[in-house]
Amino acid sequence: MIAQTERRIYTAEEYLELELAAGTRSEYRDGDIIPMTGGTPNHNDISGNLYILLKSALKGKDYRIFYADQRLWIPAVNLYTYPDVMVVPKPLELQTGRKDTVVNPCFIAEVLSKSTQNYDRSEKFAAYRTISNFQEYLLVDQHRVHVEHHVKTAANQWLFSEYDDPNVVLSFSAFECQVQIVDLYEAIEFTSA
Repeated sequence: MIAQTERRIYTAEEYLELELAAGTRSEYRDGDIIPMTGGTPNHNDISGNLYILLKSALKGKDYRIFYADQRLWIPAVNLYTYPDVMVVPKPLELQTGRKDTVVNPCFIAEVLSKSTQNYDRSEKFAAYRTISNFQEYLLVDQHRVHVEHHVKTAANQWLFSEYDDPNVVLSFSAFECQVQIVDLYEAIEFTSA
């Protein structure tokens, strides 16, 4: 007979204390602490490329751009997570009592990995949609040229577009900015699986 291990439920406060002392990042999902695995070189480069493109395009404008290590809290679903790239309008809103956790992104991008792509497209996107000023979600595949772009058009309505052409220019609606898909994939080397 196999012994059942009892599931440990953590409070948000316990998670935040553990996260401060941890050497690696973890996501908090309503009581569960989920370790975040390290990214691949392609994942890191794509995230970095998008961060640099947005940082340059939005220079001097009323936005803050964050890359990988900025924690986001989503109170409606009790989720703490670290999006790959976030754009947050100024003034920056922080979780009450915290100096390290934002709550008001208007744009989030995730680079898809085989282990997280279903979560990023479903439960995580549903969680992001509970953020009142969240307007745009970009999913970028790291194994081939493929981008999924979700734009909020009205309450409870999202427009979905997907692109496989590196020459397509993405126009963001949460802020004035355009990015050519080929620039997201600069220096990326695809390998056959």
